[in-house]
Amino acid sequence: MGLHRSATLLSVCCAAALLATGCATPPALEPAAAAADAMPDRWSGRLSLQVESDPPQGFHAGFELRGDARAGGLELYSPLGSTLASASWNGENALLQRGDELHAYPDLEALSAALTGTALPVAELFEWLRGRAAQAPGWEVEFDPGNGRLRARRTLPAPPATLRLVLDRP
Repeated sequence: MGLHRSATLLSVCCAAALLATGCATPPALEPAAAAADAMPDRWSGRLSLQVESDPPQGFHAGFELRGDARAGGLELYSPLGSTLASASWNGENALLQRGDELHAYPDLEALSAALTGTALPVAELFEWLRGRAAQAPGWEVEFDPGNGRLRARRTLPAPPATLRLVLDRP
């Protein structure tokens, strides 16, 4: 698994990444808003990204995500626990560390676009993880907070992609 794939996954998660077409119905997500406000600003687990490109691409990694779309960080880990990539962002820039290479971007959206070739719904991903409904053109999302599973599918723009997150239990 190459660093480019880990970078793609990073942005999809942030983002991210790497979610419902503009006319689709927003996903019904639980819990209620008051309980969602009390949800953590830190998540960890496993993620998988499948891109239906030619040839198809896939990536799997462990992750630790903290913060929100305004400021936070992401660590991606190999199945053996070594760090694949680290990212941090704030209101001024977004940084990506892969091995000895450090890349700076003006914001998280630019980081995700540079890594995947398309802008990703970063703010919406954090909302989904908090159990809140949020629409993102071209993406469909399903989140089962009881099982800690999130599935987001990009239908537009091409190529289609599917992001799956399985959250660790506290």
